[in-house]
Amino acid sequence: MFDDRMPTSVWVQAGLALCSSRGVPAAVLRKGDPHTGIVLLKVATLDGACRLLTQQRDIDGILAWVDALPNSSRPAESDADAYIERAGSRDPDLWVIELEDRDARNPFE
Repeated sequence: MFDDRMPTSVWVQAGLALCSSRGVPAAVLRKGDPHTGIVLLKVATLDGACRLLTQQRDIDGILAWVDALPNSSRPAESDADAYIERAGSRDPDLWVIELEDRDARNPFE
């Protein structure tokens, strides 16, 4: 089966370039599968809280971002880090990007 979606590694590099052009500090904390890895996005708000978002595809294959910790509007960074650790131990293909934005915006939307 042929998958014509952009490889994750290319998509991540494009996203990092976009962040850089907007003056948003961003870094890859974990590299997953270069072709098909799912991305977790940690948006640190610089006050000890953050947003933790994960990718999800709809029935048409369109990417959307959803809260990985939906029961908490702004989880503590330590809670997000624990989630990332658990997710990474289950999924070796997982990518993790962290960026800083006081308003918790997702530049990848």
